[in-house]
Amino acid sequence: MNRRAALKQLSALTALSVLGGGAWAQKAGQPFQTLATKVPTEVAGKIEVIEFFSYGCPHCNDFEPLLNHWKKTLSPDVNFVKVPITFNRPEWTNLARIYYTLDAMGEADKLGSAVFAAIHEQRRPLQKEDVLLEWIGGVTDSKRFSDTWKSFGVQSRLQRANQIAAAYRVTGVPMMAVDGRFVVSASTAGSHEAMLKTVDELVARARSEKGKG
Repeated sequence: MNRRAALKQLSALTALSVLGGGAWAQKAGQPFQTLATKVPTEVAGKIEVIEFFSYGCPHCNDFEPLLNHWKKTLSPDVNFVKVPITFNRPEWTNLARIYYTLDAMGEADKLGSAVFAAIHEQRRPLQKEDVLLEWIGGVTDSKRFSDTWKSFGVQSRLQRANQIAAAYRVTGVPMMAVDGRFVVSASTAGSHEAMLKTVDELVARARSEKGKG
């Protein structure tokens, strides 16, 4: 997505969050919630699936292996996007910045599990920049990481992530969104496995509706 298109979408998301367009509705017994107003998606012609997460969240850490296996089953018409949440807290923002820095370097998929392990198994507080920069040198180019960490592109993506999370009214993670219309969590679906099953069903529903259009 070019910068002009990204800024246009950011403005739309801001309007949705201000106007309350992200309000949810859920029928009794339904494992997902429906947004009152559809949130704009990134790639025309594709079904967008978002995972809202944080490296600091123990539930996201537990969910990551399941998600990585599930991602391998996705069809070409699905655009999968990870959006790290910050809840406007400095510690969570630094963790989100790690993801966007690694993603800009093309290493987010390769090193994501290592980041989770460092935080949850090795108990390294990677939200502290000095600890992060010491650790990162053992897994990738620390100079390139540091330069990318400070870049305008990473800062812009952090701001946009906050707007997307606001539009979807994210209050906890992991949470998943489908086609700009539906949100699913372990709470609504019953478990992490059921969440992914529900996402698959919603993707199939969106695909069917697009085919009818």
